[in-house]
Amino acid sequence: MKVLVTGAAGFIGSFTSHRLLDRGDEVIGVDNLNDYYDVSLKQARLDRLLAKPGFHHAHIDIADKTAVDQLFRKHQPQRVVNLAAQAGVRYSLENPYAYIDANIVGFLNILEAIRHFGGEHLVYASTSSVYGSNTRMPFSVHDNVDHPVSLYAATKKSNELMAHTYSHLFGIPCSGLRFFTVYGPWGRPDMALFKFTKQMLAGEPIDVFNYGHHRRDFTYVEDIVEGLVRVLDNVAQSNAEWTGDAPDAQSSSAPYRLYNIGSNNPVELMRYIELLEETLGVEAEKNLLPLQPGDVPDTFADVDDLIRDTGYSPSTPVEEGIRNFVAWYKDYYQVDDVAHNVR
Repeated sequence: MKVLVTGAAGFIGSFTSHRLLDRGDEVIGVDNLNDYYDVSLKQARLDRLLAKPGFHHAHIDIADKTAVDQLFRKHQPQRVVNLAAQAGVRYSLENPYAYIDANIVGFLNILEAIRHFGGEHLVYASTSSVYGSNTRMPFSVHDNVDHPVSLYAATKKSNELMAHTYSHLFGIPCSGLRFFTVYGPWGRPDMALFKFTKQMLAGEPIDVFNYGHHRRDFTYVEDIVEGLVRVLDNVAQSNAEWTGDAPDAQSSSAPYRLYNIGSNNPVELMRYIELLEETLGVEAEKNLLPLQPGDVPDTFADVDDLIRDTGYSPSTPVEEGIRNFVAWYKDYYQVDDVAHNVR
């Protein structure tokens, strides 16, 4: 197939593009290479993709409607994976307009382009953050999620609503994926595993929020991508049993689906840090801090719907995932195992 992947130089987007290319798909990778985090890391991900046959890069911002329309008109992608977004819960308190531009305006431009230029299926990134103030565990896609606690979460909930509207009005099959704390090689520097590794190797203290009592459904990136591609291949269908008398949030009378995509196995943050300490051979100096604004104490994914519809089966234990990340980090940054110095 010809698949357009936005955010292709991002963490999940680069892995997704590799997976699609490896099975013979043609990939049009869209990324604006913004400076939310280290651009050189994004460029390194992109360079690996550019070396593969079947990959084409478009350096555009999805908030630019004219550029998006021109891209769709030129390439006529059969399917679309929208992973471009302004990520991060805490940053949304500092720069809210970046979230509106990328996550609302940008997403609208993608929906409009599919409406006018065609596309068999849109798969887009949502987030576990939409569960906000929900406390019933595990989080279920059938539950109400109308109480977000960050603007980031609110924009992603908006994406789900916008996708449903376009599915209903124009028959566009849309599948939303609520990602649960993705980690692994080539990960994001603003995420805990990356920050902790960098600080611990430098002999610096790490900030441990909620005094380490967070629980997160840490999900290895290759498990995430396996589930994403399975959803991409399983075009969203309307639910003939759906009724407005008892509306189900996961499906619709329109070709619309929502899925949690996680490991279904939450790990306490302190245990996560212990595993990192064991892997690095470094004991972390911990700066214990309270829960931060916009954060939620726990996440735990109910993935039964994804298993039922696609056969999704996350298989990477957190111990293995952390080892793989540390091995990549040391290689990428040329870390000396003895002195723990970066050359």
